[in-house]
Amino acid sequence: MPQYPSSYRTGDDALDDALVALLDDVDEADHEFVFELMVSAMRLSKEDVDRGELKMVAAAVKEFRYSFRVFAPYEGVRKCTVFGSARTEAGDPAYTCAHDFAAAIADRDWMVITGAGPGIMEAGHEGAGADRSFGVNIVLPFESDANPVIADDPKLINFKYFFTRKVMFMKESHAFVMLPGGFGTMDEAFELLTLIQTGKSNPAPIVLLDSPRGTYWSRWKEFIELELRDEGLISPDDLALVMVTDSIDAAVEEVCRFYRTYHSLRFVGNRLVLRLNRPVDDDELARLNADFGRVLERGEIERIDATEAEVRDDDNVDLYRIALRFDRRSWAGVRQMIDALNDATP
Repeated sequence: MPQYPSSYRTGDDALDDALVALLDDVDEADHEFVFELMVSAMRLSKEDVDRGELKMVAAAVKEFRYSFRVFAPYEGVRKCTVFGSARTEAGDPAYTCAHDFAAAIADRDWMVITGAGPGIMEAGHEGAGADRSFGVNIVLPFESDANPVIADDPKLINFKYFFTRKVMFMKESHAFVMLPGGFGTMDEAFELLTLIQTGKSNPAPIVLLDSPRGTYWSRWKEFIELELRDEGLISPDDLALVMVTDSIDAAVEEVCRFYRTYHSLRFVGNRLVLRLNRPVDDDELARLNADFGRVLERGEIERIDATEAEVRDDDNVDLYRIALRFDRRSWAGVRQMIDALNDATP
């Protein structure tokens, strides 16, 4: 009897054995997940699933696979997604603002991701240049062509589904800058804030960028303060998740500052581990415990070495670390702690 890499099975021993035999050409570390993918496909084929549903699942998996391949060579490069209206025309202050922000962040060795369409998206690609741009295009009946900057570039990905496209935006982006836009921009803004507020996506800088003397995002913030914060529908700390500005320099600084000390995070067992670019001394650690004890379930924030799980995965083992037993609710507090760490950087 073969060794099954997972308890997730088809219910047919002969079929499970055949799937195990197909793993001979797969890296052993990946056996569990490849086996589960095949089991899911077989179970879908045997259950009450129609062709349209099978087609949707197959297309989604293919879109993910292709996207992973396109982004893989740039894994070590920070990327900023720029959102905004497809209807904004060249010469509009918001268009110029998107262009100039993208040029400035590209000068700081970042790459720019946009939805690949016209308007703000084209402005972002023009500013960053094709070499430092990714296009994550959604194919729509009325708007499917990528803008000319990214149209023939191998870093353009065309998606059939919004949900696969959104996953790739979140997975690959280290920062988000949003210019004025319509329903799509509002959708992206609120979903992004919800994902980070609830811990379904890792903390990242979110900048809502108006053109100089523009009012789009400042009025949005007034609504959020009056109707959400003051009515108790969000926590006051949740406003720390987002910055509203009409300054390109301030937007660039906010994006880059976020990674000055902070690098990344990971849960290891019941502890949240923050990986840092510099050590934290005793005095700073004491301040963190005094100021952010509210985010702890119990215990204290501690310095630690790379955990066994991180060493096993070769997961940024050369970085400094602090760890805490996080309450898994106070993500705005974690963001404020990251800001405190970054602000204390010499």
